[in-house]
Amino acid sequence: MNTFFSIVVPVYNRPEEIRELLESLRKQDFKEDFEVVIVEDGSSESSERVVEGFQDKLHISYYYKSNSGPGDSRNFGMQRAKGNYFIILDSDCILPQQYLTEVDKELKREFVHCFGGPDAADQSFTTVQKAINYVMTSFFTTGGIRGGKKAVGKFQPRSFNMGISSEAFAKVGGFGRIHPGEDPDLTFRIWKAGFDSRLFPNAFVYHKRRIDWNKFYIQVNKFGMVRPILNTWHPGTARPTYWFPTLFMLGLGLSLVISFFGMWLPLMLYIFYFLVLFLDAWIKNRDIQVAFLALYAALTQFYGYGVGFLKSTILLTFSNKEPEELFPKLFFKKK
Repeated sequence: MNTFFSIVVPVYNRPEEIRELLESLRKQDFKEDFEVVIVEDGSSESSERVVEGFQDKLHISYYYKSNSGPGDSRNFGMQRAKGNYFIILDSDCILPQQYLTEVDKELKREFVHCFGGPDAADQSFTTVQKAINYVMTSFFTTGGIRGGKKAVGKFQPRSFNMGISSEAFAKVGGFGRIHPGEDPDLTFRIWKAGFDSRLFPNAFVYHKRRIDWNKFYIQVNKFGMVRPILNTWHPGTARPTYWFPTLFMLGLGLSLVISFFGMWLPLMLYIFYFLVLFLDAWIKNRDIQVAFLALYAALTQFYGYGVGFLKSTILLTFSNKEPEELFPKLFFKKK
């Protein structure tokens, strides 16, 4: 099929992020036409003037709507887009100039109705951003689920860098109201509808997260709470590996306790793991400070996710309430 790309970006109080993203879109080496759809999700800091500055440089549309969350805003944009293939990006992403060319190349080589691309760190990122990016993407921490070239299990695209055909969107109805977790939920429904997904390894983005340690903990804690809900909704997708962060932290605590009684082997295995993690982060980032921060980021990630996963699993197992009643902060209200 001849593809016409519609790039859909929800934005909430981030006008400067949009400026960086649009500037990277302006510099794409892709030779065909494409459109950009910006959806302002009830922001108090409008991006409209920034978008107006690119009207003569890009085929771009701007919409303002009341706040209803990123998933609903993406649906809003796709419903108004003119293309037959939608590319969903987060507002804090910056694209390398070959991004669209790589997407087009992959679709022509082997068409797929849903794809995801890797999450990379640019040299301009802070050490904290690089450390968090490392643990979010490393095979040794997440199994590569956010776009590594090696991933555990079938690839699940993430909405910071995700493509979906207009045909698949029409069939499944787009994103749901849960957040985070709206992207794997959509992917699972795409699979159930008979479509496939694939990683495009060279279609990476620089995901410039505006984040600190507290925000990172809150984010991964929500990821942990969401996963058992998705397992309940889509039971065939549950994997034993989702228990890893919970069991990892419980095992670490136990190994510290029994080390006081002379049983050192479990703790030595943890030390070996963290050494491997440190060396891998150092080699990949070529920065020893990032490597040290990556250890702290990994512990934050495992603890935050593990606690959230365990709490959610217990509540869903022993409560008769629906997930939306148990975790109202994970759902946007219906509009």
